[in-house]
Amino acid sequence: MSRRIYFDGLNLSLERGTGIATYTRMLANVAREIGYEIGVVYSSQQRPAKNPLLREISFFDTREATHIPYRKEVMNAVADQFRLPLGVQPTPVSLSGTVITDHFQGRLPLHDRVYVTRNLFSNARRYYGWSGRFAELMFEQAPDIMHCTYQMPLRAKAACNIYTIHDLVPLRLPYTTLDNKRQTYKLLRKIAAEADHIVTVSENSRQDIMQLLGVEESRITNTYEAVEFPKSLVERTDDEIAEQLAGSHRLGFRDYLLFYGALEPKKNVSRLIDAYMLSAVDIPLVITGAGGWGNRTESKRLEELGAEGRADGKRRVYHFEYASLPMLVTLIRGARAVLFPSLYEGFGLPVLEAMQLNTPVVTSKVSSLPEIAGDAALYVNPYDVADIARAIKTISADDGLRADLVRRGHDQAELFSFARYRERITDLYRRLS
Repeated sequence: MSRRIYFDGLNLSLERGTGIATYTRMLANVAREIGYEIGVVYSSQQRPAKNPLLREISFFDTREATHIPYRKEVMNAVADQFRLPLGVQPTPVSLSGTVITDHFQGRLPLHDRVYVTRNLFSNARRYYGWSGRFAELMFEQAPDIMHCTYQMPLRAKAACNIYTIHDLVPLRLPYTTLDNKRQTYKLLRKIAAEADHIVTVSENSRQDIMQLLGVEESRITNTYEAVEFPKSLVERTDDEIAEQLAGSHRLGFRDYLLFYGALEPKKNVSRLIDAYMLSAVDIPLVITGAGGWGNRTESKRLEELGAEGRADGKRRVYHFEYASLPMLVTLIRGARAVLFPSLYEGFGLPVLEAMQLNTPVVTSKVSSLPEIAGDAALYVNPYDVADIARAIKTISADDGLRADLVRRGHDQAELFSFARYRERITDLYRRLS
């Protein structure tokens, strides 16, 4: 008998992806490797076409939403709410190869089955908002496990329903997210009470979930996370990295500091900029990340600083809204250090990524970050601008410290290797299926 695991496609459909999209793809790849059939359930703006070929074409049409009039969108949402109490039957999409999918190569996880339902995730949230119940997915062949990789009011009928809760930032730092905190807390409590199992990504998050949501220790597993970059990117020489940096951005190899992540309150970018300016180091700061919410001040300062030249004609601060994976790996490898003074993280992938790519790290001594970085980082109080500034000066000037952190980082990153991650995920799924 075949075993099946289905995942939600909530974050996989985003054009530039998210950390959770990377997490979902890695889970699916591991599950496929150990013998499970993989299904992914996506949401679409339109009702799936009856014609299989049109259904396949629409699945890859990222601009189809622009053609829906507002009135029709409202009518669709109302109609869907009337149907939801009866359950949702996701429509299978047959990927015949008609659509050339090379553009989506990095975004599609390994899969055996693809399903789509109109406005699945937004409809499920609305339904939960007025009914207090989860939308129930009904498949022709039910999966053994339905794994929601983010907290959402969905469950699959006749399956073991598990949910990943990455962190409890909306509850621990409510001023850093846009969530409706009452609704978020209510949903988290319901998931905690009704899930067959909960997955999280650090011991810090595991403790938060047990203490704040009342989940028994036996019902929650910490799998940590892992990073696996393509060999073609990792094996490039320093000379190749230096050439690309000079050609693409006029940056010198190991001659800049790097922050990457969303520009949102949790990431602490405003204090980072203040600390960088206070440190008066003579190398530029590169900030890579798209605008989140609540970042008007940061965006304005980045615009001003980006236009402000130094005496030698170089810029002090560079801001790149988006970097492809190859370019991001180049930026990490070429940086003198990665700066990541986040206020709170469920895991903190940039810390692991930097260690894996042999770049020293400055990060916060809060939440899960010390757990991930171990003795391989220079730690700061993320609320103390002067402390961050001192660390920036130290990491910029001390060659010996950087070399030591790179050595320690290599060893620390091994604790979160893909092989160890695979073992943890294999154990999780085999216990539950």
